[in-house]
Amino acid sequence: MHLVIKRILSAGDYICPTRGPAREISGVLLELTSPRYRISLTETRGKPFSCLGEFCWYLAGRNDLAFICYYIPNYSEYSDGSGGYGPRLFNWRGINQFENVASILRSKPDSRQAVIQLFDSTDILGNKKDVPCTCTLQFMVRCNRLNLIVYMRSNDAYLGLPHDVFCFTMLQEMMAAMLCVDLGTYRHMVGSLHLYEKDIPSAKDFLGEGWQPTTMPMPAMPAGDPRPHIEELLKAECSVRTMGSIDLKRLSDMNPYWADLVRFLLVFRYWRDNNVGEMRVMRDSMVSDVYEHYIDRVIKLTG
Repeated sequence: MHLVIKRILSAGDYICPTRGPAREISGVLLELTSPRYRISLTETRGKPFSCLGEFCWYLAGRNDLAFICYYIPNYSEYSDGSGGYGPRLFNWRGINQFENVASILRSKPDSRQAVIQLFDSTDILGNKKDVPCTCTLQFMVRCNRLNLIVYMRSNDAYLGLPHDVFCFTMLQEMMAAMLCVDLGTYRHMVGSLHLYEKDIPSAKDFLGEGWQPTTMPMPAMPAGDPRPHIEELLKAECSVRTMGSIDLKRLSDMNPYWADLVRFLLVFRYWRDNNVGEMRVMRDSMVSDVYEHYIDRVIKLTG
């Protein structure tokens, strides 16, 4: 993302779309050869809490704003929820596109038809507030590795890009686990990669932090069908978001990978509630140490 922002600021063309003046570079291809390096240590753009929250929103098949605004409070400023990806992924006109793609690749591993379509022809009929930025996700198994190619018509480099990369690479890893193949390369293709003028000061502050690459990958998703674990994750997420807590005994029955994600959601809730003590408890209970940096940061912010 560091290089993306610098390139837009130095060579971006001026445009004035519906949401305001912006600088744009077009026809961009970004590549992650190791998709588990999906979160950054940067202070301003390392957004694992909201990224995980948005991912759960997808998995739940929801498009209601109450859910996502818990994690991203200003989401309603630029969306009415109608373009939410969850229903389009998992129940679009009665079709579970994600499951359909998995079925195709199980029967025909070399298929070039394993494509999920998020952008619909009806999305540009009339004056709609929420038109999906993502057009397609193409899953390809090559050399026993699952690659993902995402094409986006439009991508906000400052606000949207970190969330998109996180959520789509998580979907890629889910699919790889379901197919019992290794995780391959992630390619992110964008028609218009842009930076809104209103975000330029914040983007420059981000660059001022210096180069802070992602130095630690997320743990590997456990092999095998992730769907039973995702069901448990979503039950826990709902309890944390709507009631503020869960029975912690449930975590001991969960796979450590998924239990850590629930603990991370609990940290976010305790951060919202200014409960430093419980944040420390969750930090010390984590199986993986990849989340420690982010938890320590919000503990510091809470004071």
